[in-house]
Amino acid sequence: MITGKLKPQGVKILKMLHIFLAFCWIVGGLTLCLLVFITHPQSGDELFMRSRILQVVDDYFIIYGAIGSLITGLIYSIWTNWGFFKHTWITVKWVMIVLQILFGTFVLGPCVNDNVILADQLREAALTDPVFIENIRMTQLWGTVQTALLLIVIIISVQKPWKKKKIEK
Repeated sequence: MITGKLKPQGVKILKMLHIFLAFCWIVGGLTLCLLVFITHPQSGDELFMRSRILQVVDDYFIIYGAIGSLITGLIYSIWTNWGFFKHTWITVKWVMIVLQILFGTFVLGPCVNDNVILADQLREAALTDPVFIENIRMTQLWGTVQTALLLIVIIISVQKPWKKKKIEK
C-alpha cells in the first residue's frame, strides 16, 4: 500500500483532474435537464433519439464524472492533509456525493435506460405510455434536484463553511 502524502505538484495535478471530472458531472447534469425540458419529440424516431442522447449523456458525462470525482476525492482524502472528517464541510460533501451517486445509480439511471428501451419498442406510443411518462417526470424532477445539489457541493467546496476555527491562547 502506498503511504505518505502527495507532493505539491501531485496535489496540483489531482486538483485539476478532480475539477475536470466534477465539471463533466455537472455539465452532464445540466445538459440532461435542458434536453429533457426543452426538447419535445414529435415522432417515434425523435423520441428514441432524445432518449438515446439522454442515455449517452448519462453514461459518458454523468457516470464517468461522478465515479472519477469520487475516486479523486478518495485520493485527496487519503494522500493529502484534507482527510475525510477533518472539517465538517468535507464530511458534508462526502455524504452528499455518495448519496447522489447511489440515487443516480438506483433511481435515475434506470429511468433513463428504461426509456431508451420503451422508446425503441413503442415508438410514438411511448408518448402516452404511463411508465415512459413517469420516467420522464422522475428525470425532470430528480435530475434537477441532483444538479442543484451538485451546484451546492461546488459552493461548499469553494466557501468551505463550518471550517475549524483557530483557538486563541
